Amino acid sequence: MPKRILDVTINGTRREDAVADSTLLLDYLREQLGLTGTKRGCDGGECGACTVLIDGEPALACITLAARCEGRRVETIESLARSGRMSALQAAFHEKLGTQCGFCTPGMIMASEALLRRDPHPDEAAIRAALGGNICRCTGYVKIIESVQAAAEARE
Repeated sequence: MPKRILDVTINGTRREDAVADSTLLLDYLREQLGLTGTKRGCDGGECGACTVLIDGEPALACITLAARCEGRRVETIESLARSGRMSALQAAFHEKLGTQCGFCTPGMIMASEALLRRDPHPDEAAIRAALGGNICRCTGYVKIIESVQAAAEARE
């Protein structure tokens, strides 16, 4: 199987790693780097559990080849906490009960992070649109939307 040296920045740290050309970003993150916050859900780009940010934009790690990230910046859920403290968005999900089983939470938070970076004060319709590719099997989305709204208010 052909391999390459992948030059990529992961959570602010530049890396050079040997990866097979067929390695999915999800597998590279979880298996090679030990960043297990990004979840394997559907394996087909349908649930959003594996959402990460690539150059600040949400992307599905289960259908993205690691090699496509050459020279790019990839951010996972692990990048949001600072010095062991949750980000305002992570704290809002915790405080507003935006998680139930927690499986979809990393993807929801990363999609929400991308939204809040480009629109610090989104309305409910914008939040729903930004999370349209993320499926939650537990909460019914009300608490998730409230969590994003609370995080937006906390950033003021």
